[in-house]
Amino acid sequence: MDARVDDKGLGLPGPVLLAVFTVSGICALLYQLIWQRALLLIYGSNIESVTMVVSAFMLGLGLGSLLGGAVSKRPGIPLLFLFGCVEILIGAYGAISLSLFDIVGEATGTGSPLATGVLCFLLVLVPTLLMGSTLPLLVAHYVNASGNVGYSVSMLYFVNTLGAGLGAFLAAFVILGALGLQNSVLLAVALNLFAGATILFFWQKGGRA
Repeated sequence: MDARVDDKGLGLPGPVLLAVFTVSGICALLYQLIWQRALLLIYGSNIESVTMVVSAFMLGLGLGSLLGGAVSKRPGIPLLFLFGCVEILIGAYGAISLSLFDIVGEATGTGSPLATGVLCFLLVLVPTLLMGSTLPLLVAHYVNASGNVGYSVSMLYFVNTLGAGLGAFLAAFVILGALGLQNSVLLAVALNLFAGATILFFWQKGGRA
């Protein structure tokens, strides 16, 4: 089967879809590094906090992937619409995240290391569930459009991983140092909202197919 994908079947230009998912990967790694640094500033750099933040990201992405996979199997689900909404929800949480962390930190700053770790875990679990759901949603949409499972999975996984790598590099060496935590998270929020709005625009333009 031809690996090329018909843009009409996708509901939006294929390069746009891949570019949006690259941006989604950039945002995910930006958030991980920003939130980890913010939580360590609040609770201190201890092994419990670091372990819980990283574990929450890994668990959230895994559970989110399972959730997104289950949702994507339901017939008649508007996959592009769901993906666009998820990106916007991630951006909405990102916009309040640092303020939320500060409020929770002030209320629980004297807790035990274990309690601190659990709080760090819970603070990042919900948004990472949303992040994890994006890949299966787009894969299902891409497979439906192209009929080529291997091409769909490999391309989307490639561009999302590429975005994650770019996000990690830019956050560590450019963005955090140049913008600080608050402006860095606002940049990630703007990228999420752009990604979600772009998808919803093409979904609406395509007649909500």
